[in-house]
Amino acid sequence: MPNTKSAAKRARQSLKRYLRNRAQRSKMKTLIKKVLRAATRAEAEALYREAQAVMDRLATRGIIHKNKAARKKAQLQRHIAGLPA
Repeated sequence: MPNTKSAAKRARQSLKRYLRNRAQRSKMKTLIKKVLRAATRAEAEALYREAQAVMDRLATRGIIHKNKAARKKAQLQRHIAGLPA
């Protein structure tokens, strides 16, 4: 239990941020899975553009590390390159 009003407020803010960030990371993971499940290269590229935008946004906001975003994007690009046209 927080001992002061300011500590209580920080706890509320922290919980709110945690829930918002968790939802954003979950959305990113779902988009990545959609790219990996795509049957054709065109479909995967369209989904990749959406996933890339989300990853860049999360990296900019500090929700994920910028190198993680770069690594995931590179992995997805390699996957897309191996799909049938």
